[in-house]
Amino acid sequence: MQVWQGLGQVPPGTGPSVVTIGNFDGVHAGHREVLARVVSEARTRGALAVAMTFDPHPAVVHRPGEAPPQLTGLADKLTLLAETGLDAVLVVAYTADFAAQPAERFVRRYLVDSLAPVLVVVGHDVRFGAGNAGDRATMAQLGERFGFEVDVLEDVLDPDEQRRWSSTWARALLAEGNVEELAELLGRPHHMRGAVVHGEARGRQLGFPTANLDPASAGAVPADGVYAGWLVRDGGAGDRLPSAISVGTNPTFDGETRQVEAHVIGRTDLDLYGEEVVVEFVALLRPTLRFDGIDPLVAQMHADCARALAILGVAR
Repeated sequence: MQVWQGLGQVPPGTGPSVVTIGNFDGVHAGHREVLARVVSEARTRGALAVAMTFDPHPAVVHRPGEAPPQLTGLADKLTLLAETGLDAVLVVAYTADFAAQPAERFVRRYLVDSLAPVLVVVGHDVRFGAGNAGDRATMAQLGERFGFEVDVLEDVLDPDEQRRWSSTWARALLAEGNVEELAELLGRPHHMRGAVVHGEARGRQLGFPTANLDPASAGAVPADGVYAGWLVRDGGAGDRLPSAISVGTNPTFDGETRQVEAHVIGRTDLDLYGEEVVVEFVALLRPTLRFDGIDPLVAQMHADCARALAILGVAR
């Protein structure tokens, strides 16, 4: 899959294409159905299958300080988009100037002149252009003017709950710590990606050394608690190691800084400092608790590790 970072990287003469537009945060099941439609239509029409996405999320520009946590960083989003069969992704830098351009100018410059679309696939609630003045009717009118068709898709619903698949729903599940249902929505375990940094070394002192993720790691942080999951080395390309993952402030030690730290079960020999790792969340074991001393904490950590291994299907 080609990745074009801005219009300047789109090769001259690109097209014809079938294009869709969206943030695609998490690239969840609803996104994948839309993208499958784009790829199928592109193959039928002998065109390129292209998705346009934005970086950063528009809410960062319009509501700084109130933007929702992003389920995936840009690098992971592009990897997930590539798995759908797209031919190319155009990453548009979302700025105040970009947001201020009229709807017609956006369509002419970013679609017609650059991608030569024969079909544009949008959701029924699509909005674009200054003040979100453009909607699906606007897109249809511009399609007639510039010579492309418009396919308006209705919401993609979960077949069991009949609820709209959305990044908002995914974030709500994450805020509950419901990573098992979230995995069904995403089609994979939720994960974070980041460098391992030095912590306070309390886990090592207790016999449970942990890999502390850099606070700037990509991927939204789930609710406080202890999770069964995996630590994947070498940026997600290396060994998958069964882990018990703690999210929270370590209340037993009166901690104040929220941390994500993964203990690779049964391993005390690993040196992961500075390495980029992926931490996958499979199941919530328990909420964060305050213990009356070290002994009950250590006993609970042993129990957490045993239960995590059972959930992950790993022999003790």
